Amino acid sequence: MSTRVTGTTGAVDAGRPAPAAPAAASVTTSTKVAPAIARSWLLVPGTADRLADRIRSSSADVVVVDLEDGVAPDRKGEARRALAAAVAELDRAGIADRPWVRIADAASDEWRADVALLRGRDLAAGVVLAKVEAAGHVRRTLDGLGGAGSLPLVALVESALGVESALEIASAPGVTRLAFGSGDFRRDTGAADDPMALLYARSRLVSTSRAAGLPGPVDGPTVARDAAVLAEASRHAASVGLTGRLCLREEQVGSVHQAMSPSTGEIAWALGVLETIERSGIRDGSDLPRLARARGVCDAAEAFGLDLAVAPATSAYAD
Repeated sequence: MSTRVTGTTGAVDAGRPAPAAPAAASVTTSTKVAPAIARSWLLVPGTADRLADRIRSSSADVVVVDLEDGVAPDRKGEARRALAAAVAELDRAGIADRPWVRIADAASDEWRADVALLRGRDLAAGVVLAKVEAAGHVRRTLDGLGGAGSLPLVALVESALGVESALEIASAPGVTRLAFGSGDFRRDTGAADDPMALLYARSRLVSTSRAAGLPGPVDGPTVARDAAVLAEASRHAASVGLTGRLCLREEQVGSVHQAMSPSTGEIAWALGVLETIERSGIRDGSDLPRLARARGVCDAAEAFGLDLAVAPATSAYAD
């Protein structure tokens, strides 16, 4: 039967299972996904051609105009002007949505110019702050933008010091999510581009996000163009508990959505659990984690606009 997943309660559970090769659910690109649970964060350099078109045509959950590493040092001013021009073009087209903007780290010279650009202007839906290593970087940035509540902020953790300060950063007022700058972290620590070498850093960001009451963090991007490499890296990130990924190219978005969304098997399991518990009630305390996970899976499916043809799992309590 064709099932539209609705009517569930509870937060999206970052601890949902992630099979090695799940059957994919179809995702309706018209669904508006909140940044708190956004799977794909597409980085578009501020100097990119047709910037406004790339912002409005992307299928990513969140488009991030990059004023930081994606822009050459001698083109920073050009990128800032292009962002303002792109937003003006969106306004003329009657598009009220704003991109997020990645700005320079709070210890850099470019930070002041980035903050001055955004302060008091309706240019961004939120800010991704690069190279965060302390809660003070967050406080200083939010103060510069106009105070707490001015813009939501994603803290991009990219160094050993940042990873070890992750709980302090995640707990700072104004931080809505953590993200992992895997490339700069490898440069800082000498770690290989290997899942096991980066497992501690990813797991620490997941744990500290949970401890601070934040959604699961956003993973760093895959540079390689090999689709199989991207798919495997995204499945690994999801299995650790990360719930989003930075993307460098539009063609990466679909693969990230597939890996970071509930599979048909997961939703079949979740629907089976909910159906069984509704029919038979809670048996004992071991049902409560299953119930929470099932609700989280169904909430995620609803939020991501999944429309599936599924049947309840054979065993509603199978893990």
